[in-house]
Amino acid sequence: MASENQTVVSGFILVGFSDLSPQIQRLLFLLLLLFYVLAVMGNLLVFTILTVEPSLQSPMYFFLRNLSLVEICFTTVTIPRTLVNLLTEDGSVSFMGCALQMYFFFFFGSEECVLLGIMAYDRYVAICKPLHYATLMSNKRCVHMAAGSWIISVVLQFGQITFIITLPYCNSKVIYHFFCDGVAVMKLSCTDTYLNEIIRMVADTVFLLIPFLVIVSSYIYIISTVLRMNSREGRSKAFSTCSSHLAVVTLFYGTAMIAYLQPDTSSADPRFFAVFYCLINPMLNPLIYSLRSKEVRGVLMRRIWGKMTLLCRR
Repeated sequence: MASENQTVVSGFILVGFSDLSPQIQRLLFLLLLLFYVLAVMGNLLVFTILTVEPSLQSPMYFFLRNLSLVEICFTTVTIPRTLVNLLTEDGSVSFMGCALQMYFFFFFGSEECVLLGIMAYDRYVAICKPLHYATLMSNKRCVHMAAGSWIISVVLQFGQITFIITLPYCNSKVIYHFFCDGVAVMKLSCTDTYLNEIIRMVADTVFLLIPFLVIVSSYIYIISTVLRMNSREGRSKAFSTCSSHLAVVTLFYGTAMIAYLQPDTSSADPRFFAVFYCLINPMLNPLIYSLRSKEVRGVLMRRIWGKMTLLCRR
């Protein structure tokens, strides 16, 4: 019976923003397109600068480079398809297309959580254990941590998505979202999803809760260490190096937790928060890091000034 029900639904229909007026949809299309271009170009610029600039090869910037790459992929998973749907007013998506979108959304989202946790640990070691920083955050160890986070995300999220796509789906195929969100898709199943909820809770614990606890505990130690510093300049410098990371963590975890931890009876529109963590956050992150980091800001200014000088000479 399950296999028969699964063959009934060959695809889904994304409601997207079709409930809005045509005028608002056109305005939304222009805004999403603008924000998407800014998000991709901003993260691509940060990724390029951190890759080619020899002075920005520390562990902190190594993980920031990884984060910029993840942000580009994360926002590309959902926004281009949303733009097409807004333009064509066709929300249909194949079963396999929906499954792939869910997988990559889970994968890049979980990878971002892990990277934010690793970056918090990096700041903890730099401020609380500066004498051991070169050993604990060596190039080899950083590569191992980054590679490990990618491998864990690939394997565990593949398992989670497998349990979702093998559920039997009946007649209902309308997804009340602008992308194939796992929670929204599971609601269309005509069977008990208790096991899938358990698997989702395990995945959330691994990719959301554990990195969040690492971040919180790291900053408890960081704040405690900074407050014991005698030098006011040292305290200011320490807080300055952490402020950009804290801002990114607050934006990402704040919107994601509100979106996924609110009760089913809540009247809040999940699409609003999804736009934030799928697009607004990736767009703001390059600005936060480039504006708060003197090193990145300095390199950007030198390279821009160098290009302008070269053009003027021509």
